[in-house]
Amino acid sequence: MDTRCLWRPELLFVALAIVPTPSVADSFSSQAIERWLAQEFIHSTLAKSAQRQELQWFQHAAVPYRDLTIHVVSEDIPTHRYESEVLARAFYDITGIHVVHEVTQEDDVVRKLQVQMDLGINIYDGYVNDSDFIGSHSRYRQTLAISDMISGEWRNITLPTLALDDFIGLSHVTGIDGKLYQLPTQQFANLYWYRHDWFTDPQLKQRFQSHFGYPLGVPQNWAAYEDIANFFTNIVKEIDGKQVWGHMDYGHFDPSLGWRISDSWLSLAGANDLTFSNDKPYNTQQGVGDWGIRVEHCHPVGASVTRGGALDSPAAVYAVETYISWLLKYAPAEARYLTFSNSSEYLARGSIAQQVFWYTAFIPNLLNEELLSHNDMPVWRVAPSPRGKYWRSGMKSGYQDISGWTFLRSTPKRRAAAAWLYAQFVVSKTVSMEKFLNGYTPIRQSDLSSTYLIDNAHKWGGLLEFYRSKARDYWTPTGLSVANYAALSDAWWRHIGRAVSGHQSVKETMTQLANDIDQRLDKLKHDDMRCPPRLNPPQAASHWLERHGAPWPADSKPAVPKTLSYQEALLLWQE
Repeated sequence: MDTRCLWRPELLFVALAIVPTPSVADSFSSQAIERWLAQEFIHSTLAKSAQRQELQWFQHAAVPYRDLTIHVVSEDIPTHRYESEVLARAFYDITGIHVVHEVTQEDDVVRKLQVQMDLGINIYDGYVNDSDFIGSHSRYRQTLAISDMISGEWRNITLPTLALDDFIGLSHVTGIDGKLYQLPTQQFANLYWYRHDWFTDPQLKQRFQSHFGYPLGVPQNWAAYEDIANFFTNIVKEIDGKQVWGHMDYGHFDPSLGWRISDSWLSLAGANDLTFSNDKPYNTQQGVGDWGIRVEHCHPVGASVTRGGALDSPAAVYAVETYISWLLKYAPAEARYLTFSNSSEYLARGSIAQQVFWYTAFIPNLLNEELLSHNDMPVWRVAPSPRGKYWRSGMKSGYQDISGWTFLRSTPKRRAAAAWLYAQFVVSKTVSMEKFLNGYTPIRQSDLSSTYLIDNAHKWGGLLEFYRSKARDYWTPTGLSVANYAALSDAWWRHIGRAVSGHQSVKETMTQLANDIDQRLDKLKHDDMRCPPRLNPPQAASHWLERHGAPWPADSKPAVPKTLSYQEALLLWQE
C-alpha cells in the first residue's frame, strides 16, 4: 500500500514537479544547462563558467539515479513554491531525476515527519523541516547526521562547491553532539513591521506628539507599541477614506496559534535567562531557554516555576495577557478568527499601521501596488521588534525560522542519495540568489555580500540590513531545550486557545500548560534518546522566584514608552 494515501488531500497544495518525458533532444545535455542559465539562473555570485561547471557536476553525479522519482515535502511559503514549481523542473531537465515536491501546511509536515520517525516506514525521501526540531533530531537516532554522511557514504555525491561555511544558519542546525543534522534551504525572521509613510507623515507625527508627549517612531518597548496601536485604531481611525488599525494578529483555535506564542512572545516579554544562548556548547548550558524550559547541561528539568522553569512565570503570564489584549482592542474584529495563513494577506491590503513581529517570508506578498510608492519603493519598513517590560539586554531578541533539508534513517539509501542531490541543487551558488529574489529567505553570506543585492537593498524595506548585521545571530529558532518538538508543540495551541476564547484566565492557562509540558517531558525520559529530561522535584515557587535569573519575579512598575527614528533603530542591529 502506498503510505502517501494516508494523508488528507484537502490539506495539501501539491505542486507536482514531475515533467513529462521531453520530446526535445536537449534533455540531460549541455543544451538544457545553457537554457536554464540563460532563462532562469541569471543572478549569481558565480561567473557563468562556474555556474556551468556546477550544473555539469549535478548532471554527472545524477547518472546512477536517472529516471528515479523521489518525493519531498515542505511547508507552504513563496520560497518553497519556487523550489517546487521551478527548481524541481530544472533539476529534472538537467539530471533526469523526477522530483515530486509537495507544499503543504507546516503542521502537516510535522505530522508526516513524526509518523515516519515513529513507524520507520518511508513516506518521503527528504523533508524540509524547521530547525525547531534540532533538539529532537540530535537526541533521537532516527535522523541522518549530514556531517557524517558527507564525510562517508555521500562523499562522492557532495557538491565540491557546497561551501558549508558560507551558510549563515549552520549553528542552529547543529546538534548536542556538534554534528550537522540539517542543511539550511531558507530562513526568515520575525521582525517589527510598520507603515513608514504614515509614521513620517508630518500631520500624523504632530497629532501623536500632541496626544502622547513623545515622537511617533519605531517603538522600543511594548508600552510605546500599545500607544501607537491605540493611536491608529481609536484616534486616527481612517486614512484616505479607508479604515485603519494599529495592530494585526490572529487568534483562531488552530495549530498556528501555538507557533504565534511559542515563537518568541515569551522571550520578547523577557521570560528567558540573560545568559542562555543556543550558540554556547550545549553541555555547559544552565538556565531558562526557549519555551520557558529550564535546562541543566543538556537535560531539560522543567517548564513550570515550581521546577525552575518559566512557562507560568509572571513574565509569561504578562506576555500572553498582552497578546490577547492587543488582539481584542486594536486589531480588526475578524483577526481573532484568523490563522497564520489567512491573516498574512491583511498587511498587503494596506490598512494596518504596524505589527509587533511578522514573518519576512511574506515579503513577496507585500511588494504589491497597494504598498509601493510612486517610485516603486515599499512604503513599509522592518525594524527590531519592541520588547516587554521584563526584557533585559542579553536576552533572546526574537525568533528566526530556519528550515533545513532533513533525511531519516528509514529512507532507502538510493532514494536518500538522490534527494541529497536535489537538496544541494536548490541551495547551490548557481541557484541561491535567484531563490532569494523569489522568496527573500537568504541562506548564503556570499549572496548577502554581493554587489547586486547591496545595490538593491532599498527595495526590501530593511531586510538586507538585518541579515547583513550581527542581529541575525540573536534572532534564534527554537533551541536544544525542546527535547521533542512534535511531542510538545500541540500543547501550546490547545491550552492558549482557551485563554483567547475567554473560557479561563491566562494565569490558569499558563499553569495548566506548564504542568502539561512537565508531564510530557517526564514521559520522554523513557525514550531511547541522548540527554533525556530529568525533572527537578517541585518546590515552592518562591524558591525559584527569589533567586537571581529566570523565572523572574513579578514587576508591577509600568514601562516608560520609548521610540526611535528608523535610522536609529537600525543602528541597534549593528550593536
